[in-house]
Parts: sequence; structure tokens; C-alpha cells
Amino acid sequence: MARAVVQLVLFGLLSALVTTLADKDDWDIYSFHINSTVSSRYATTVIKSRVANRMNESKEIEFHVRIPKNAFISKFRMFIDGQPYDGVVKAKEAAKQQYTDAVSRGQSAGIVSSVGRTLEEFKTSVNVAAHKKVTFELTYEELLKRKLGKYELQIHARPMQPVKDFKVDVHINEDAGINFLEVTGGLSTNAMANAITKTLADKQAWLYFYPTEDQQKSCDSCGEQGMNGDLVIVYDVNRDASFGDIKKSSGYFVHHFAPSNLARIPKNVIFVIDQSGSMRGRKIQQTQIALIHILNDLAEDDFFGLITFDGSIFHWKRELVQANEQNVASAKTFAQNIQSRGATNINQAVLDGTSMLNEHPREGSASILILLTDGDPTSGVTNLEVIQSNVREAINGKFPLYCLGFGFDVKFEFLEKMSLQNNGVARRIYEDSDADLQLKGFYDEVATPLLTDVTMIYEGGVNVTQTNFSQYYNGSEIVVAGQITDNDIETFTPQVIAISRNTRVVFTETNPSVESTGTVSDSNIQRVWAYLTVKQLLEKELQLSGPEKESAKKEALELSLKYSFVTPLTSMVVTKPPGESADVLHKPKEGETQPVTHTQSQHHRGSAMPFGADSSRSTLRRGIVFSEGKLKMQIRTSLHDLSSASPVRYSRRRPARPPPPVPNPVVHATQFLHKTENQTLPLCYNVVGNINLKLLHHPNGGLLVNGELDASLGGFRRIAIHTASAKFELEGLRIVVRDPQGRATYLQEDEVITRDNVTVIRRPKEIDFVSGDTRIVLLIHEKSGLRFLWPVIRQQSTDGNLTGILALNPAAYEVMQQIPPYTNLKIQNNEMQAVRSTVADYSIPSAPMLDCWLVTSEFALQRSMGEFIVAQI
Repeated sequence: MARAVVQLVLFGLLSALVTTLADKDDWDIYSFHINSTVSSRYATTVIKSRVANRMNESKEIEFHVRIPKNAFISKFRMFIDGQPYDGVVKAKEAAKQQYTDAVSRGQSAGIVSSVGRTLEEFKTSVNVAAHKKVTFELTYEELLKRKLGKYELQIHARPMQPVKDFKVDVHINEDAGINFLEVTGGLSTNAMANAITKTLADKQAWLYFYPTEDQQKSCDSCGEQGMNGDLVIVYDVNRDASFGDIKKSSGYFVHHFAPSNLARIPKNVIFVIDQSGSMRGRKIQQTQIALIHILNDLAEDDFFGLITFDGSIFHWKRELVQANEQNVASAKTFAQNIQSRGATNINQAVLDGTSMLNEHPREGSASILILLTDGDPTSGVTNLEVIQSNVREAINGKFPLYCLGFGFDVKFEFLEKMSLQNNGVARRIYEDSDADLQLKGFYDEVATPLLTDVTMIYEGGVNVTQTNFSQYYNGSEIVVAGQITDNDIETFTPQVIAISRNTRVVFTETNPSVESTGTVSDSNIQRVWAYLTVKQLLEKELQLSGPEKESAKKEALELSLKYSFVTPLTSMVVTKPPGESADVLHKPKEGETQPVTHTQSQHHRGSAMPFGADSSRSTLRRGIVFSEGKLKMQIRTSLHDLSSASPVRYSRRRPARPPPPVPNPVVHATQFLHKTENQTLPLCYNVVGNINLKLLHHPNGGLLVNGELDASLGGFRRIAIHTASAKFELEGLRIVVRDPQGRATYLQEDEVITRDNVTVIRRPKEIDFVSGDTRIVLLIHEKSGLRFLWPVIRQQSTDGNLTGILALNPAAYEVMQQIPPYTNLKIQNNEMQAVRSTVADYSIPSAPMLDCWLVTSEFALQRSMGEFIVAQI
């Protein structure tokens, strides 16, 4: 059984919004929500920000958002006075004149520009009348790419002010099953870590990030202007077969192939390193450091070579040598003595490296050529197309060429095209203090070949994305998507053929594919196909010329327009109210220089820092992940009181003579889910009847939360929150705030009220309550048309004096013995029989069904339920 780590860097995924104007009192971002849904590694992210103009005159409000470079924007909408204004995706040529006109007038061009390593910046602006509000809503989509055994989904947040109603919700759905979930990044440090909660349940995971205004100032790079950093989500999926998993729906399929139970293939690797004058100083030093680390990691059955070049070519050895201790030590000495000088003869250097690999073939090995340069060819052959032609002819498809471009001055498009023509990729190395780690990180991605000559075959499939891959590396993943002919699943037969060392291996589908269930997420399969197809057509368009180039460009354009993707071939015209010019949104190519535009609002920023003034590098820091609130509950109608010490057994006695029909009394029981810290399955237990419960008591924080449980309704009918300055009474959508004199205030939907250090935010389906270092979300659910409340801790105080059900620590139990249908569980010295059950988890908005061990309340809580019952709320 192979397992693959999937690390989502919400890298991808999520970005940040900023609105910058004159004075802080001029504007207010009163709501900022990010919602990301990941299904089979395809992420759809919606960023919604609501901004109010607090001035007595109209103001131009800017919207800035940062998104992953690999993502395509697919929707943009503004709401002004309830009127929607939608962006429309058009062919770039059709929108070009609007864009040119906007720039010539000095107006915002709504352009997407490259920011740092992994992000792009989108901006637009709109004029908002005095005391009016505007809502910005941006949607983007991205197929998460597996690197070093993980996917990364990245959220970058920099709103330039603390936001009262700030929330990030992430839902991950993987049919292969999720093994674990972690959170890293700068936004997970310090007090911010306590604002993160997560839930993991077999095939689904949920993450919530609800930092308070005070917390938004407390991360490593945060301050009085709010957050400035990344949130990174990491998760692992189970892989039951080396073939991977295929998902099919509505005539389309997606195949994720990442076998890991394979022997590594010895490699032949040549490093071709630029030592021209422009590499002088830190670039050469960082290259030397990275190269020495790489040499240390070579396996003894690997063979390698080193070539440096400026106007001339310098060989450490004229042939490939084994990576034994003596040769590695000699190579390190050579690396330490590399000195920058002279011109740049890229053509001859790459051809020499190619010759070394071609002249020393080894059966059962995989060859790799890696070029590192920071400049243009200035010596020898300098015509870029001639160099590309020479290299392509010399390599002849026998091994991949990877080009690493150091800095922004390099001809990156030249390197990218040369890599793609030779089954490799180009990567930019940024001139930061960690450039040596970037170089080492890239090498690690290709350090362990597992398969060569990989061919993906799909009988009964058409319009399939790339199916031939020169090499497959440990920790990576091959993703193929396509259409199923006539939607005939019966005739659809997938197969993978490859070389493992010297052995031809065939992978076939041994497990049934996951088929459509008619859910919304299944529609992603078609969009994955479109996304992959457009990406690969854009790569083809870069490599080809003449009619073939135009054909690839035309097909990519048609798909971009059909699926509303903003790509380098399309633009989005951002519609605005009458009297304002429409913005035109472009997506840049890597390394493309964007025109500088100025907007009217820049004259009103005063001393505020312009968005993007910092380097905005995505530095990831490992943080602490705090578990979600301990309480999860569900109402269930039952004929049994499950508070006894024995497991439930269902039986019915039949009298000798049937009595007259008498209605059976219905006993209602509420079922609670109690999280665990060391096991996958939570515990669940039943409480009978309508009672009042103490949910949370924080004496040092002056906070008391009680709830009235209505078993027939399905949850808490009412919840009362007592603070030093007010009492908050919550019932369904009704929120009443009473001051010490008993005067009442009623909260409306989307309204925010602040009393002392208490903030209450009413949303359509939840109520967010923040008091000091405690944050509780009351989810609103419905049963038979009636609403009930569900309390969830999103941030819990570290104060040791907390009491109540929400304050309980997760259970830590052992599985002692399994005798179906019972399983013996043990907590400390207490042991009991449990049965497996399935319940709805109402602590999550979608209320998914989760498996649990059904036990008594005394066993789960290790105390009597009577300790939590109160006379009134």
C-alpha cells in the first residue's frame, strides 16, 4: 500500500485583499471572508470583501487581491447598492483597446501582475458614494501540484487593517481518504495559532481560521496594520494501489498516478553552472553552498559530473564518475573554487553536458541535465532559436533538461522554451537569502527517479491531456484528464506502462473507480480537464511555430473563453457603474514586465504604505495546530436510554396475545460527539430529555455560556452568553443584547455589535461571538423548518480555570479488543464495550455524517453528566 502526502499551500490557494485610501477613518473593511473548496486536488477559492465608505463624500475604493500564479481567475463581481456588476472574459485582442484607453488616461487597468515567487496581484477600483458600501467577490481555480510528497494551498492575507469579521473556511474532500491534516505558515505563529481549528473525518477535512482583531496584530509579520503573512494547509491522502485513483463523472475522468512502493533508479546527473561576471558575489556563494549539499545527498550508485562556464567551458572531469566518497570530496573542492568571470556561452556548455550523458550510457539508470544561469548568452552562439535547436537535436528526447534561471534579468522565456522542448521544466531562483535552499529544494524534487518512459493508455478515452512522461520522481504525481467516449464507462480501460530500473512494468486498475454521485464537486472533473488542457496548450504554443503554434493558441483560447478562465490569451473586462471606465484584467507570463499605472486613489493614501511595497516573499514557518472545540452534538430519536453502562442492544418482546394498539412513547435523546487526541474515531454518547447545560465558564474572563437543550428540536433552542457588560440571548436568528439596566438591542443580519471587549457578528447561517481570548461560533441548523443552535469553540483561552462541556480536553482511549459487533475501549483504568455508530456532526456547517464509538456519557467524559446541568440559562 502506498501513501502520498498531499500538502496544500492554501500556495495555492488563497490570497489577500487590501483596500488602501487616505485616512484610516475614510474606509472600513468590515467583512473579509475566504472560502476554499478542494475536491480531488482541484481548489476553487472565493474571496469576498465588504467595504464601507465612512466619509461624507464619494471615494474611490481599491480592491487588491493576491492569488497563486498557477491559478486562473474565473469570476469577479462587485455589488453596489444591491446592483451586481460582473466581469466578462474576452479574447485579449477584443479587450485590448479598452485596456490601452484606461492606461492612457492614468486610470487603473485592473491588471494582474507578478508578485514574488508564488503570487500574482489583481487590482481594480470603484467610486463609492458617501456612507455606502461595496462588496468585492473574486473566484479563482487551481489544480494543486504535488511536490516533495505534498500539495500546498496558500492563503496570503494583508488587509492593511484589523478586520472585525475575518474568517477563512477550507473544506477538503478526497475520495482516496485523508490521513492527517497540518497547518503551517507565518499566520499560524504566536497567538494566531489559537485561531485555527480543524476537523478530520476519513475522506473529508475542514479548517477554520477566525482570528480576532487583537490576534490579527500578533503573528510574526503582523502589526497595528493587521495581518501580513501566509497560511499553509498540509494533508496526506491514502493510496490503496500503485495504480492511483481515477474519478469519473459526466463523461470526463481524472487520473492521479503516484506510486511510491518502487525501487529508486540510479541516476546520471550533470550540473552545468554559469560562472560569468554577473554571478559575482552572493549568487556564486549560494550556488556553491547548494551544490555542496546536493553532492552530500548523492547515492553511491549515482554517477555525476560538473561543468562550469563563462566565455569558456571548464570540466571537473571529462566523464561521468561514481558518487563514492573520494569523488564527492574532490567535487566539493572544485565547487568551493568556482569564481565568477567573463562572458556567457550557454550553447557550448549545454552541448558539452549533453555529450557527457550521451557518451556514458548506463542500463537501468535515469539521466538528468541541470542548467543554472543568470544571464543571456553573450559568447559563442548567441541566437536564442539556434541554441534551442542545437540543444533539442543533441538531446533527442533521451533525457530531460531542467533550467534554473537566477534572478529577474535572465531570459526566462528562452529557458522555459528550451526546457519544455526537452521534457523538462524551467524554474526561477529568487535572489533572496534562501536562494541556496531554493536550488537544493528543486534538486530534491528530481533526486529520486522511480520510473522512466511512462506511457498512460486510456482505451475508450478521447481528448486526453499529456500521456507520455520521460520520468516519474518520488514525491511527485502524474495527473491525466480526458473525456470518455460516448460516456461509456464499461469500455473505458486505463493502463500505465513504464520502465522501473531495467524492468518493464504494467499498472492496471485493480480497484473500482470512483463514479459520479451527482454532487457539485463532481463538476470539477470537467474543469480539471479544461484547466490541464489549457495549461498544456499554452506550453505547446510556446514551443511550436507556424500553423501548429496558431492551432494550439486557437484551441487554448476557445477553452479559456468557454470556461471563463483568465489566461495569457484572454482578458476580463471589469464592468462598473455608468460614468466609470471599465477595467481590463490581464494575466502576465512569468517574467513579463507590466506597465505602471496610477489611480486616483493613490493621491489619497497619505502616509499609508502602498500595497506590494514589501518583498512579499512567501516564507513558511511551522506552527502549532490547536484541535477544534471539544463538543459536537446531534439530536436523535431513540427508544432506548443509552446512559446505562452496557452497549445498546435492540430487542422487542411479543406478548402471547396482541393488546389493543397503544402509541409507543417516544424518548428523545441528544447525541454528543467527543473529540479524541490519539484515535481517528471520536466517541459519541446520548443524553435523554430537555435540560440546561453549562457550556463554558471562564471566570477570569468574565464569561459564562449556558444552553437550553431541546431534544425534539434537534439541538439548543436557546443559548445565553453572560459577560460583565451585557447578556446576549440567542434563539434561532433572533439575537437580543441586554445591558445591565435591561435595555434591549436587536441585531440584524450581517450586523456587527461591539460592547467593551465583546464583538458579536450575525451572519446568515452562524453567529460569531468574540470575548477577549475566546471565540465561539453558534451554527444555525434547521430541522423540519425549525432552527436550532450548535456551539463550537473556534478559539479557546489557555486559562486553566475553564469549566463546561466546551472546555473538556479531547479523550485519549485505547482499543483493547474487538469482538464484532462490540469493541472494548479503555480510558485510564476504565474499560467498556462500544459499538460503532454513524452520526451527523453539527459542529460543521454542512453537518457531514461521521463514524464514532457509541459509549456512555460517564465513560466519554470520565465524570457524571450531572456536573454540567444547570437550573437555568
